[in-house]
Amino acid sequence: MRKTAKIEWAEGFKLKGITDTGKEVIMDSGTEAVAASPAQLVLQALAGCTMMDCYLIISKSRKKIDKFWVEVDAEEAEDHPKIFTKIHLTYNFYGSELNDELIKRVINLSETKYCRVHSMLSKSSEITSSYKLNK
Repeated sequence: MRKTAKIEWAEGFKLKGITDTGKEVIMDSGTEAVAASPAQLVLQALAGCTMMDCYLIISKSRKKIDKFWVEVDAEEAEDHPKIFTKIHLTYNFYGSELNDELIKRVINLSETKYCRVHSMLSKSSEITSSYKLNK
């Protein structure tokens, strides 16, 4: 299936991205940025992609999540194009119905099978992860 996107220049470094379904996102960079930079959005896309997978798999297991977030820590190369060389994801789960076995399984499925952002970034970056489960 083909996907398309359009990016419009607004002013300065501010850009508006529009998906093929009409969804919009603002990007910006520089000292007076009012939105995330394209590179920051890449890290957010990675966390968001794996989170959606985890949520879907957990809900299909008929388990309830009370609270869930992912923290991303990345290292950039010193030279241009300053790619992310290392990325670490810390998954934070709260839920009395959750257990270590389920959490390990859903993270593994997301990172190795379902998340296309993870798959693309892992070609150029070392991606590691850990999790914290609080009941």
